Amino acid sequence: KFPLSDQDKEKINEMIKYLHDSQIEELADKYDLRPGMGLSAVQIGWLKRIYVVVHEYEPGKFNNYILINPRMISNSEEKIYVNREVEGIVPRFARVTMEAYDVDGNLFRVRGREELAVVFQHELDHLNGILFFDRIDKLNPFKNSDIYRAI
Repeated sequence: KFPLSDQDKEKINEMIKYLHDSQIEELADKYDLRPGMGLSAVQIGWLKRIYVVVHEYEPGKFNNYILINPRMISNSEEKIYVNREVEGIVPRFARVTMEAYDVDGNLFRVRGREELAVVFQHELDHLNGILFFDRIDKLNPFKNSDIYRAI
């Protein structure tokens, strides 16, 4: 609901600070932070449909995204997966367009590609109670890895 309370805005700012600092190696080491690009409110026990993404688009340069009541309004046909050490792949759309509200209650759209698209989808899953391993095919964990592009 809008307007957001000062407490809500402060929590959002704390989430952004955590994600920013977690991506700077010396700060992550100093404060024992787990590196991350996205964080949903539900991950910290805050039951709101909010997530933030801090994307390092160039070394030391970050874009902050705050998505309130987000929804995916379009996606590419192409699918990708993050090549990481898990027993299976999590298929994701290579490009997505999200619609959400900003902290002032204004509706906006943002398009994500590749890594940013994956984070937008991953955090939306958290808001919907879905964990990444829920998306791994139980019978064939590497299903379609030969046709999806790894990033």
